[in-house]
Amino acid sequence: MNSVQTTKMTNYRWVICAMLFLATTVNYMDRQVLSLTYPGEGGIQQEFGWTDDNYGTITAWFSIFYAIFMLFAGKFIDWMGTKKGYLWAIFVWSTGAVLHAFCGIATSGIVTGHGLVGFEGALEYLREFRASGAADAGLVISTVSMYLFLGARAILALGEAGNFPAAIKVTAEYFPKKDRAFATAIFNSGASVGALIAPFTIPVLAKFFGWEMAFIVIGALGYIWMGFWIFLYQKPNVNKRVNAAELTYINQDAETEGDPKDAHDEGPQISFWKCFTYRQTWSFIVGKFMTDGVWWFFLFWTPAYLKSKFDINPTDGLGMVLIFVLYLITMLSILGGKLPNYFINKGMNAYAGRMRAMLIFAFFPLVGLVAQPLGDQFGTPWFPIILIGILGAAHQSWSANIFSTVGDMFPKSTIATITGIGGMAGGVGSFLINKSAGALFTYAEQQGEAFQFMGYDGKPAGYMIIFCVCAVAYLIGWIIMKFLVPKYKPIIVE
Repeated sequence: MNSVQTTKMTNYRWVICAMLFLATTVNYMDRQVLSLTYPGEGGIQQEFGWTDDNYGTITAWFSIFYAIFMLFAGKFIDWMGTKKGYLWAIFVWSTGAVLHAFCGIATSGIVTGHGLVGFEGALEYLREFRASGAADAGLVISTVSMYLFLGARAILALGEAGNFPAAIKVTAEYFPKKDRAFATAIFNSGASVGALIAPFTIPVLAKFFGWEMAFIVIGALGYIWMGFWIFLYQKPNVNKRVNAAELTYINQDAETEGDPKDAHDEGPQISFWKCFTYRQTWSFIVGKFMTDGVWWFFLFWTPAYLKSKFDINPTDGLGMVLIFVLYLITMLSILGGKLPNYFINKGMNAYAGRMRAMLIFAFFPLVGLVAQPLGDQFGTPWFPIILIGILGAAHQSWSANIFSTVGDMFPKSTIATITGIGGMAGGVGSFLINKSAGALFTYAEQQGEAFQFMGYDGKPAGYMIIFCVCAVAYLIGWIIMKFLVPKYKPIIVE
């Protein structure tokens, strides 16, 4: 009886995976508080008199901040270690999220000289200053508040840049190569869950308690997560909750003939700049650059698309249901993390199996080519929403596998660094597609019938162009990745 109990494998690695899922969910909710509290009665736009240009500046610079910090966040995680590095990351981004709430008070202090006041007091002083007739009072308030929010967004981006490098490194510590894509798909689905939860929670908090409390409450979730992480996380070889059977399973890729606790698979350190000399690094950079912006485009612009094409406000009942269904469909990406195992069990190595799966996922975004035409043909937003949801599920499946290719080829000591470098490339791609889309839509709307593309004119033509770009981005990215690294080639450091 005792021998059976001792050989039964614990499954503590899934507890760690659940923690990564929760962190990613909070990560995405913190990002969305600004967009969901910006418009409407009593919102940030009304309080500070922001224009769309002010808001666009903040969202664009957040992408740049995030991209720059991602470049160094991975190296920080590799240097600090996953336990302390993750704690620092979530502490910084939670603090940055909470600081947004105090931008109104700080604006009042700078503009009116009354800073030691509550949220309502700050709002009242700003109203009085705007009504005072002072020269450019409205412009002063909008400009000062914009820069204060930019500061809070920079802190948020600094911390959030550490999430994926840390999570991917933890996944490599707790899962063998064959299971990493599935584990990554599970925690990466936190992005979709965060997008699902946010529209039903953040506006409610803002409506009843003020937009400031939405930032504070959602930001504070990170501090709660930190308490559990301190208690639950240790590396598997020293974690008492991981028995020998599970440790043997985790370390099945490591070469050891003795106690599995002696299997140290960190590998040699690789300098930051030397990482850029490997084709494997550039393969990951290209894959992230080509595809990350697609996810962010649909995350940021789908509500605007519904409003523009179907006059559906995302805060309306139908709008909320449509967005909910979209991200519910993206949850299918969890299944995408299992597909590589099918090919691996057929005899392929982990990298080859992942690339085969990614090729399959790269074809699904092609449904984006018919999303808008079908919506127009049948006069319903449901076709675009369902097809965009399928595209989103394909993206998250692709994302889970491309992250895992890093662990296939790089030593664990460098996984977070490479993940950060790729994340930087993805951030740049996101900035370019979103900034270009905004400029294109404005230009197309101004040109009207003079601007045409594939049977559309004006702003709809602009949307169709971006939909086409998003649809083919994955196939182009896969082809370049395959050219750079045609077959499994792990990094060997002399």
